[in-house]
Amino acid sequence: MISQIHIQVFGAVQGVCFRAYVRNIAVKLGLVGFVKNLPNGSVEVVAEGEKEKLEELLEFCYSGPSAASVSDIQFIRSESSKKFKKFEIRK
Repeated sequence: MISQIHIQVFGAVQGVCFRAYVRNIAVKLGLVGFVKNLPNGSVEVVAEGEKEKLEELLEFCYSGPSAASVSDIQFIRSESSKKFKKFEIRK
């Protein structure tokens, strides 16, 4: 079953290739959605795909790339919106 996870990652997560890191992992996992920087310094991730793959992406977000320092993560699971065709980095 396809579902969605909406993740917000806090800490030193901008300017450290966090978005590219998330995109690469999401694509490898076969997920669709997006990742983007938010004005408050956090990173937002919305991904859709198989539940197990979404859990893998969530686990990767807890560590991030080596230059990142994740202090907190908030996430919500929901049903798929089925509106994404690929996984992209948004500005």
